[in-house]
Amino acid sequence: MKNVVQLGDGAVATAAASDGRTRDRVAQLLLERGAATAAELGACLGLSPAAIRKHLDAMLSDGLVETREVRRTGPRGRGRPAKAFVLTAAARESFPHHYDNIAAAALRWIAQQHGPEAVSAFAGAQIQALEDRCRTAMQEAGADPIARAEALADALTAEGYAASATTIASGGQLCQHHCPVAHVAAEFPQLCDAETEVISRLIGTHVQRLATIAHGDGVCTTHIPSRTHTTATTVRTDSHD
Repeated sequence: MKNVVQLGDGAVATAAASDGRTRDRVAQLLLERGAATAAELGACLGLSPAAIRKHLDAMLSDGLVETREVRRTGPRGRGRPAKAFVLTAAARESFPHHYDNIAAAALRWIAQQHGPEAVSAFAGAQIQALEDRCRTAMQEAGADPIARAEALADALTAEGYAASATTIASGGQLCQHHCPVAHVAAEFPQLCDAETEVISRLIGTHVQRLATIAHGDGVCTTHIPSRTHTTATTVRTDSHD
């Protein structure tokens, strides 16, 4: 009778964590070297080529590495050509970047040298290209603000903002579930202000920002009043004059 060893949840979790750490070390080595064979990686990490290939196969399956044939200068030996492994673009994106720090430092310099108005001007100029692309995508949206909000949500989603539009009693809401400049906008709200102005121009009516990711909210939420609600508000205001 064969002995069956049952692993508890803790042992499985420990094994999975160990695999994750080894793959992190493999990824770091590939980042530093640019490319390496399984044998080279195994020699650096003190693991057998077979053990390294198990991790590389998993990383290949997850789209984290890809293979390239190694060019040899000498005579080609027997067997299959050696393959080197390199990180994919997706894997490289998972490593820490310092773009936010550089962007924030640049805006601080602009503010110190030219004042907060220059930061606002910079923010408006930066978002102009996004406004142009969204306007092109919204050409068939019509004039209704809610319909335009829905079209804008689709355009922003295509730009990576994961946006959606919903109808509420007083009009509509445009929600953006991702903000690519949230960390910088937390220090420089001019970026959020410029984006709000673009939303207002594209939808064709006054809008109000209710929440932003930059200020700690889970979603950037913009209220879009309906034409009926806007007209009623105007009438009530005029009646008091």
